Amino acid sequence: MAEALPDEASEAGPVTRRKAVAELPRQVRDELARRLRRNKRAFRPDDVQVVEPPLLRRAVGASALGNCMEWFDFGVYSYLAATIGKVFFPGASPGAQVVSSFATFAAAFVVRPLGGLVFGPLGDRLGRQKVLATTMIMMAVGTFAIGLIPSYATIGIAAPILLLLARMVQGFSTGGEYGGATTFVAEYSPDRRRGFLSSWLDFGTFVGYALGSALVTLLNLALSDDQMLSWGWRVPFLIAGPLGVIGLYMRLKLEESPAFQQQLDEHEKGLAQESAGSEFKAIVTRHWRPLLICMGLVLLYNVTNYMVTGFLPTYQTETLHRSSGSADLLVLIGMVWIVLLITFIGRFSDRIGRRPVYGVSAAAMIVLAVPSFQLIKMHGTWPPIIGVLILSTLLACFAAPSAATLPALFPTAVRYAAMGIGFNIAVAAFGGTTPLVTEALVNLTGDDLMPAYYLMLAGAIGLLTVKFLPETAQVPLNGSRPMVGSREEQQELISTSKELYGVASRRPRAEHSTPSAQPRLR
Repeated sequence: MAEALPDEASEAGPVTRRKAVAELPRQVRDELARRLRRNKRAFRPDDVQVVEPPLLRRAVGASALGNCMEWFDFGVYSYLAATIGKVFFPGASPGAQVVSSFATFAAAFVVRPLGGLVFGPLGDRLGRQKVLATTMIMMAVGTFAIGLIPSYATIGIAAPILLLLARMVQGFSTGGEYGGATTFVAEYSPDRRRGFLSSWLDFGTFVGYALGSALVTLLNLALSDDQMLSWGWRVPFLIAGPLGVIGLYMRLKLEESPAFQQQLDEHEKGLAQESAGSEFKAIVTRHWRPLLICMGLVLLYNVTNYMVTGFLPTYQTETLHRSSGSADLLVLIGMVWIVLLITFIGRFSDRIGRRPVYGVSAAAMIVLAVPSFQLIKMHGTWPPIIGVLILSTLLACFAAPSAATLPALFPTAVRYAAMGIGFNIAVAAFGGTTPLVTEALVNLTGDDLMPAYYLMLAGAIGLLTVKFLPETAQVPLNGSRPMVGSREEQQELISTSKELYGVASRRPRAEHSTPSAQPRLR
């Protein structure tokens, strides 16, 4: 019997491996087979990267904290838009004050692409960790400075100018923040769990917004209008200082991402040594298709994001004439709902794929945008809550897979820079301007459903983009080794690769030479 055991194991082994190959998602099977054919052998232990759980937790936590801080400031600014307008633009009408406040807000997004152009190539050369530490410092300084600026009544026209400069520092640093953070987390995450782990980045986004908006809501309830105008509005911005110190400490403790350390392919090493100008040219000429896909998905996500988080509080107070307390509470409910949903949707995208999540949600936006705003306009308690929850659910569906989907479009050597370009141009052009443009359209047309029509247009563009989006769920990143979370997964993948290599090597050569829709580098 003892002698028969090895024979039984050898019989069971191929069966188990064939079953494992059959259970692989098609996009994973095709990508692994392509790599095996190129290597002309099955995977070895040094071909598969194991990510240690403690390192992974630190990478995700430190990256999420940066997003949390960025959106803490955003939530504070959005909820204080009317107050900031009175402090820095006191001579204008109430409507003009709000528009001026949003214009200052939007100005930060004008410099975001510049930040992406500067920090992106630096991140591809110096490393993700160093650049992310720098952006954290700049974000903290810019936000803290807003809390120190004297009012218009004290220093006159210098006050709004200083506000604009502080916002531009924030915008410049943010240009390198999200692209770098998504790149960093994606490059640390095991392939099977990238959607779930990357969704924690946007979890930090909405926790930060919820904390900022909750703090402003509490201040509005605790202080009088005169106290808020005098000093209360400064408190949330001043909190950014200590938060920035904590975030900087966490990021300085991080190690560089495995993908950046590896730079496996000589072609990618050559790309990484190019000048910033040549890298930009390479991204635009060689990677224009994924760049456009990136911008389309960012448009879908961020128009919805800034509509709900940036425009909706002011829409309720200025257009629907509700109290700031009820408007703030309604959006805060939506943010808490997103926080509860987002990691579950991220995990779901690992199982069914990114394309179905984006596609179904974009189609739902086209259908549900107008009914959602009609519910928000209704009197009573529950109709507005239901309307906000519908929009928040769709926003969670756009946010959850983004940090895993967008970095996967580009190879390691240009990933940070490409993300910085595509993400920030789309955000600056369409996302950050959403509150300003929508407020202007409502004032121009008198139609308070203009925000819904704007969301429908974004949904249509997003749905078209999904048609060209390659499925990347569980697929190794372009330019990285396959990533796993344990030694057991490593051995499982090596075992599976032996069976898959046998299948791949038997395929006709003509099939092997068929060009893919998106050229991939290892």
